Amino acid sequence: MSVPLTLLGLLEREPSHGYDLKRDYDTFFSRGKPLPFGQVYATLGRLARDGKIVIGEVEPGVGPDRKRYLITERGATEVDAWLTEPVEAEPNLQTVLFTKVVLALMLDRPAADYLDAQRAVHLRRMTELTAIKRDGNLVDTLLADHGLFHLEADLHWMDTTIARLDALRKMVRR
Repeated sequence: MSVPLTLLGLLEREPSHGYDLKRDYDTFFSRGKPLPFGQVYATLGRLARDGKIVIGEVEPGVGPDRKRYLITERGATEVDAWLTEPVEAEPNLQTVLFTKVVLALMLDRPAADYLDAQRAVHLRRMTELTAIKRDGNLVDTLLADHGLFHLEADLHWMDTTIARLDALRKMVRR
């Protein structure tokens, strides 16, 4: 996820304080990994330096003055370009999972055991995501579905790979 572009998008919606941007980011995009305040303000500083946002009105606060950030035309143009550009098709053809299986076979280690352990991790995560779907709001449900579909594809790949381990072992151990 691109934090700078996401913050720009939130600012295009409406001018905001850093605290409000962090709250909205965490509400809709972080899912278990809140954005640190330091990262918010460092990112806002870079966006201002690059002419993508400006500081609007400054209000006194309990602590430091509260700055309201506004997106510039340059920032809005960048958000528009980012939103309309298709995302790179994922996954890449060589994943960590694939690499570990091939290396295990090359090193004469039990690749099937590794895949079984990985399957257990995937199934635990699927159980967690299913609970999120059951108890969450629509945003949580859609994100959980996205994760579940990817995990299901990984499980299908594991089944196919286990069925082909002997042939793959012969190929990589030449």
